[in-house]
Amino acid sequence: MFLEFFESKGHLKMNSFSLVPHNDKSLLLINSGMAPLKPYFTGAEIPPRKRVTTCQKCIRTGDIENVGKTARHGTFFEMLGNFSFGDYFKDEAIHWTWEFLTEVVGLDPDRLYPSVYLEDDEAFEIWNKKIGIPAERIFKFGKEDNFWEHGAGPCGPCSEVYYDRGEKYGCGKPGCTVGCDCDRYMEIWNDVFTQFDNDGNNNYTELAQKNIDTGMGLERLASVVQDVDSIFDVDTVRALRDKVCEFAHCEYHADEAKDVSIRLITDHIRSATFMISDGIMPTNEGRGYVLRRLIRRAARHGRLLGIEGKFLAKLSETVIEGSRDGYPELEEKKDFIFKVLTQEEDKFNKTIDQGLSILGQLEEEMKASGEKTLSGADAFRLYDTYGFPLDLTKEILEEKGYGIDEEGFRACMEEQRTKAREAREVTNYMGADATVYDEIDAAVTTEFVGYDRLSCQSKVTVLTTDTEIVEALTDGQSGTVFVEQTPFYATMGGQVGDKGTITLDGAVFQVEDTIKLLGGKVGHVGRMTRGMLKTGDVATLQVDAAGRAGTCKNHSATHLLQKALKLTLGSHVEQKGSLVTPDRLRFDFAHFQPMTAEEIAKVEKLVNDEIQASLPVATQVMNIEEAKKSGAMALFDEKYSENVRVVSMGDFSKELCGGTHVSNTGVITAFKIVSESGIAAGVRRIEALTGDGVFAYYREQEAELARAAKLLKTTPASVSEKIGHLFAEIKTLQAENEALKSKAARDALGDVMDQVQEIKGVKLLAARLDGVDMNGLRDLGDQLKEKLGDGVVVLASVSDGKVSLMATATDAAQKKGAHAGNLIKAIAGLVGGGGGGRPGMAQAGGKNPAGVDAAIAEAAKVVEGQLQ
Repeated sequence: MFLEFFESKGHLKMNSFSLVPHNDKSLLLINSGMAPLKPYFTGAEIPPRKRVTTCQKCIRTGDIENVGKTARHGTFFEMLGNFSFGDYFKDEAIHWTWEFLTEVVGLDPDRLYPSVYLEDDEAFEIWNKKIGIPAERIFKFGKEDNFWEHGAGPCGPCSEVYYDRGEKYGCGKPGCTVGCDCDRYMEIWNDVFTQFDNDGNNNYTELAQKNIDTGMGLERLASVVQDVDSIFDVDTVRALRDKVCEFAHCEYHADEAKDVSIRLITDHIRSATFMISDGIMPTNEGRGYVLRRLIRRAARHGRLLGIEGKFLAKLSETVIEGSRDGYPELEEKKDFIFKVLTQEEDKFNKTIDQGLSILGQLEEEMKASGEKTLSGADAFRLYDTYGFPLDLTKEILEEKGYGIDEEGFRACMEEQRTKAREAREVTNYMGADATVYDEIDAAVTTEFVGYDRLSCQSKVTVLTTDTEIVEALTDGQSGTVFVEQTPFYATMGGQVGDKGTITLDGAVFQVEDTIKLLGGKVGHVGRMTRGMLKTGDVATLQVDAAGRAGTCKNHSATHLLQKALKLTLGSHVEQKGSLVTPDRLRFDFAHFQPMTAEEIAKVEKLVNDEIQASLPVATQVMNIEEAKKSGAMALFDEKYSENVRVVSMGDFSKELCGGTHVSNTGVITAFKIVSESGIAAGVRRIEALTGDGVFAYYREQEAELARAAKLLKTTPASVSEKIGHLFAEIKTLQAENEALKSKAARDALGDVMDQVQEIKGVKLLAARLDGVDMNGLRDLGDQLKEKLGDGVVVLASVSDGKVSLMATATDAAQKKGAHAGNLIKAIAGLVGGGGGGRPGMAQAGGKNPAGVDAAIAEAAKVVEGQLQ
């Protein structure tokens, strides 16, 4: 209803953007309808129309700790919005707000209460004089409630609309009205009038282009229309809530403690499902950590409810069923969503058991020391390292009569947050690193004409150095050139930018990289190597043909590779990143275990078979929906325009792709995978070569084999056989060497049995011999122990200036108190070292050969002290 209403008012309906912010480092996740539209508000990009309306999926995790505890809080919601980029302003926005709520939705006008910023007389007049709301029903609030700003940049007052849900939702206190903390007066609509620019010091100037940014939570509006307690009672969300109750064999509103878990799981599985559908994976940082936390909180509350086994993937199915009409990507990615959820649930089940074990150890330590309170640092370690929530730690400890230092926990949490804040990148209003390119007129654009040609003439529109826009670049200067048309492909979709030259009457600008910027601009980054180039010149642009040809081969090969991976490993394979250069290709994809040698060989053969088949490579431009219906593969996090390029390679592969490709797969010539590895949880990476790169690779392998054969004094064909003979020879020599070392050790020791002492009825042999390593000492120790019968043997040796000590004690000697480990520990200090070991055998090393005789003498005293 909302989208159709605003379409009738001349708005362009745009699909929801991904939850992953595009070119915006200030946000981890899209948290409002306005967030993905920032470039249109700032003028960095020209909007497709000056009036736009959306229903945007959003996630906010600021109050994640309260989710479940109240029915008000949630992390996932859908934000309805209508936006004006320098077109209509307050009058139309307020009128349409009123018209939609009262005439289209049919809410009672007498139950609607607007609020305005206390200094915004214009908005007050519109509500009062034009809409006809009595002055006493219009509430004026200060900056905290009714003024939207985010540091420096565009800002302005806002007007909110509250709905009176009736006394049954109220607190019953006298004077309960708009602004009360109870649930009676619910804010359902917010019109932000972006009319000022804040210089960062709260000095405000009027914006030349005034904008409208409105927001209304779909779930909130539904709870009002359906007259239900909260968003968890709205029909679509209730279906999910009921499914949680079904899994847990319980009823909602029967037990408050269980209600907390039911609400939390209901909310978190919505967020997790949508995040995974946009390509976010569970990790330990950034948005991946937000996802991991949501999944693990839901999994733990499943345990609290007594849900048996893994359940999140089954629950996600209900989310998809309820939302796939509005968000078809959920249905497209459902197998992948289920797999990620199941894998993360498995990991958490191992983690929580490990956490319980650690907590058990901490309890034992507290019990032993008589402590009744777990330290904040230990509680935080459980939370941060093992994903163990504070409330679970608290609950388990309370059952056993222990407390927890919550202040200390919060201090550790704050310390971590402070570190995170200090590590944040400095960004401009757009959340991107501020650069000279921000100053270029938004109307400047570049047309790419390089799909079928590598050269063209075009007018220079803008020139910049690293720090400023300039009129000319001269010999030796580095900078960026912008033109009206270019055959240079800009780095995009994993394909690196073209290199080449821009020339004019002897002037040469060497293009080292080509970059894509906001607003359809293409920057040619490089250096003037001769002459001068100035704004307005008509120059010749020439792409490096060899580099482009190599890039095309590698890019086309990635398409064949992705299809081959899907055929070999399964449909869950999704591209997670790629790099295509003239020399090589890199392809990152979703898969949950290392590929086997057989799988790698199969994929390689599939790709080479399609290369040998010389498949024609065809490109069509079509509507995005038509492209998807045709079976073309699309990427998770790619932002596609309405019309897209579809690249087909025979009947084998069909993908949405804006990159450059060969005309026929036969041009690729050959394909070779050189490595397969893991780069993150659930993400694998393949590196490969094509064409001349494959032949160069094999030439290097042959040269390496020839070098090895030369060292082995044999032919390349006989290398393996020769190595086998050498290993057998080495084994024989090692055995002979050990025998010689053992004999040498015995010879060095001589007849030492006459050095045996008897201490308290236990025999002790403590002797020195030199030039024997630790292995030799151990062998001798065993031999002497046999000769001794029962007793203790202590041996010391000096070899290459280093001391080795070894002690061994028989079972009978141990029963009388002898302990080899403690003996070694007591005498090792005399040789400048340390060590220890078991009661029966111990060893140590040292750096002081001068102390060996003292250590041998001390051994008798130590043994005497040990014996009972």
